[in-house]
Amino acid sequence: MFDGVTIAALARELHTLLQEGRIQKIAQTEKDELILTVRNAENGMHRVYLSANASLPLCYLTEKNKPAPPTAPAFCMLLRKHLQNGRITAVDTPGLERILRFHVEHRNEMGDLVTHILVIELMGKHSNIILLEGDQIVDAIKRVSSMTSSVREVLPGRDYFVPETQGKEDPLSESGESFLQKLSASEAAPAGFLQASYRGISSEIAEEICARAKVTEESVKELSEEKREALQGAFFGLMEDIREGRFAPAIYYDPEPAHYSAVPMQVFAELKKKEFPSISRLLESYYEEKSASTRIRQKSQDLRKVVQTILERNVHKYDLQAKQLSDTDKKERFRKYGELLKAYAYSIPQGAKEAEVEDYETGETIRIALDETLSPMENANRFFDRYTKLKRTKEALIPLMEEGGRKIEQLRGIQMALSIAETEGDLAEIREELYEGGFVKKNPLKAGTKVRKEKGTPLHFVTTDGYDVYVGKNNTQNDHLTFHFAMPDDIWFHANDMPGSHVILRANGKPMEEIPDRVFEEAASLAAYYSSGKSDGKVEIDYAYRKEIKKPPGAAPGYVIYHTNYSLLAKASLNGLQPAES
Repeated sequence: MFDGVTIAALARELHTLLQEGRIQKIAQTEKDELILTVRNAENGMHRVYLSANASLPLCYLTEKNKPAPPTAPAFCMLLRKHLQNGRITAVDTPGLERILRFHVEHRNEMGDLVTHILVIELMGKHSNIILLEGDQIVDAIKRVSSMTSSVREVLPGRDYFVPETQGKEDPLSESGESFLQKLSASEAAPAGFLQASYRGISSEIAEEICARAKVTEESVKELSEEKREALQGAFFGLMEDIREGRFAPAIYYDPEPAHYSAVPMQVFAELKKKEFPSISRLLESYYEEKSASTRIRQKSQDLRKVVQTILERNVHKYDLQAKQLSDTDKKERFRKYGELLKAYAYSIPQGAKEAEVEDYETGETIRIALDETLSPMENANRFFDRYTKLKRTKEALIPLMEEGGRKIEQLRGIQMALSIAETEGDLAEIREELYEGGFVKKNPLKAGTKVRKEKGTPLHFVTTDGYDVYVGKNNTQNDHLTFHFAMPDDIWFHANDMPGSHVILRANGKPMEEIPDRVFEEAASLAAYYSSGKSDGKVEIDYAYRKEIKKPPGAAPGYVIYHTNYSLLAKASLNGLQPAES
């Protein structure tokens, strides 16, 4: 969501920290990225990372460095010539365009003071880094000729201008009267109107303005006068926040990093939120986490396929056993047939194809098909044998099905754990559980090879009232959390009768009745959120003192029993919960 609001926050941060700083070093670490090292007498040294990568254009302050090639590319040499040891006088952005401008003063070969502007355009595939002198292009990291673009050439000597933004206007210079006139003329949805009319307004920011105004109508035409004024107030309130620099950078998780914003977002109130002291820290963290979560998701793909295959095999086996078990219901009928034939054998002629006998329990006449090659007593014994066989089958099937049901439940829990795995340690614990459960064979290790096992850690949240809540991300963590970490009087939460995480609420020695209801609701919402019922609306959550939770001997990881508990209905939500500082 690298929109105009994010750029505005970044411009303010860069201006505050880099103004009056001197550019000491310029490195072109990739064909489309730069790192500027700036030293400021008041704020110390800073590195500015600039990337015009078509798929991921970025700009932020970073403490990390990257090696540069031994021979600097031509554009890097040009920048060193014009900007090295130059003084940054300002960093700004035109309106809410996705453009940052670094204004740099330095002396040329003649000793005259000149100004250059280093521009980074963060515009997807059209992203670029351009050096200007006045309004003229000196050069660009990506040269664009008329053969490539009919809209704008980016070549040395050409005049620089900002590409036309489809008639959109600068929201920071908008007037109240003009806003209402545009609103009256529109037939779009309120969020669509904002996004189509003003530069730098992303779909998320447009939805946020509508949420702050409590506008839910499908069309601007449906808005009452009161709602129009509310929308106007929310719009100009946000613009005032941007002008005054009232930013609150945060990443929102679902459960992976899903969104980020430079301003508070009511539309993401249900998601887990992590706040940052600066927009640069946010951007660096977000894209690192996004990259890590993508890497973890790719690495877990093979595991997902393995687990899905094993689960399907076990479900198929369970269904066949269930059908066999259903067939054993006939056994009592065969037993009765045997008893009746034995009782009436004297009256049944040899070689009869069927016998009509009276049921001694109901008095009804029953017809029994016979094997005419067998005597009545031999037919009776045949039915007793079938009864005995089905009885043995049932006795063998019941424990097999119970074990199969537990395996299916465990595998579904592993599937859910894979969906929320965040680290290599989480995946390592899941692999170990699959091996320990006999689902897969362990990869043989070469003799003498030692592997350091990375451990995953449970999630840690803090409730609105300051209580700590912990969430296991897989069955190994669930076991550790419940039986090794939790205190006897802590409170244990779990979604009823479905795969889900164990959730532990630190009671801090307080009995349940002294803990606010809101704390229970927030902890239960976590248990619902990290369960297979997350998308089901409200989920029934069981909760009890940790001391009431038991683990049967030899049970699979994560499997527990309890007989004394309370229940409540909870909506899957992270609202009110903050991730604890690691």
